[in-house]
Amino acid sequence: MNKNLWLLILSQIFAFTAAPVTVFLSGIIGSQLSPIKSLATLPMALSIVGIAVFAIFAAKIMSIIGRRAGFIFASIGSSFSSLLAAYSIIGKSFILFNFACFLLGAAVAFSHQYRFAAVETVKKDMAPKAISIILLAGIGSAFIGPNLANLTKESIAGHLYSGSYVALAVLTLTSTIFLLFYKDGHKPHKVIKKKTRSYFELISQPRFLQALIASAFAYAVMSFLMTATPISMHVMEKISLTKTGFVIQLHIAAMFLPSLITGNLIKRFGHSKIMYVGVVLFSITILTSLFEQNFINYLIALIFLGFGWNFLFISGTSLLVLSYREKEKFKAQGFNDFLVYSTQAAASLSAGVFLNLTSWKTMNLICIIFLVLIILSTLRADFRETK
Repeated sequence: MNKNLWLLILSQIFAFTAAPVTVFLSGIIGSQLSPIKSLATLPMALSIVGIAVFAIFAAKIMSIIGRRAGFIFASIGSSFSSLLAAYSIIGKSFILFNFACFLLGAAVAFSHQYRFAAVETVKKDMAPKAISIILLAGIGSAFIGPNLANLTKESIAGHLYSGSYVALAVLTLTSTIFLLFYKDGHKPHKVIKKKTRSYFELISQPRFLQALIASAFAYAVMSFLMTATPISMHVMEKISLTKTGFVIQLHIAAMFLPSLITGNLIKRFGHSKIMYVGVVLFSITILTSLFEQNFINYLIALIFLGFGWNFLFISGTSLLVLSYREKEKFKAQGFNDFLVYSTQAAASLSAGVFLNLTSWKTMNLICIIFLVLIILSTLRADFRETK
């Protein structure tokens, strides 16, 4: 732990509140504003599309202006987007709400760079721990964001949830306070001039591909099921909004709480073994879907969904850091995030459609395909290394 890492943690807690609030409210607001039921999850999906579209752009911008300026720019943008979302709810505009969620996703694309900024504050062999620590801060985001959104949902009379986004605007802007004291050691001009490998050369490396697939499909499975959860629980199963919110909060906490030990586990057992454990944890979520769809089973399923994501994403990200050269870090990071969040966007976008056409159980069974691909890519990389 050092001053820069502490400042990144505190800043990320407030900057990242945009993500859990979007997960918590966008599907519900979408179901109220959308003229077509199957499009209820479109705002959530578009927020992830925003992440995917701006992933490479965020990395490129930071390679030019540095981490601190990039994060401050994103916080201001996130605050503006939150106010736009509040205005769209007041005006009952589904199109404008979708656009606001897309812009929030664009800001979150910059926030996802916090984990790479954290790695740059420590030695390379401490990367898993640094990533774990920065992701652990997500617990604060998970509780501060949705709780404040719930408390302020009726603060603007006659416009339910618009106050939630005004509160979010304040939260995301708060992160800039800590960034003012953050010292950015990045020297942009030295990185841009150096020649780097092509995207094809990067992805041709078995370990780079393993890291990419683990992170991308971990996000795909998590987002596919998480996006559908509020609709499945609250709209279809008539489970209260309070209980639905509690499940989402514990799910997000489960995504980040294992970070206390994940870095140490990776250092002790290696990236591949932790990925296998992540697959097993995801399997428990799928198994739970075979039983009755009640509050307890949703709770268990979403907790293990969070655990599985944590093991796969942290091991994938920390392995990625070891598979590229220093001079190509922004290129590799941007490329990785573009593919990871594009996959997540596709999964999130299809969640509402699949939920309406099939069932919660079927959606879980579909995820088995992704788990098999994670196992195969890991086995291939391990085999190539020992060959």
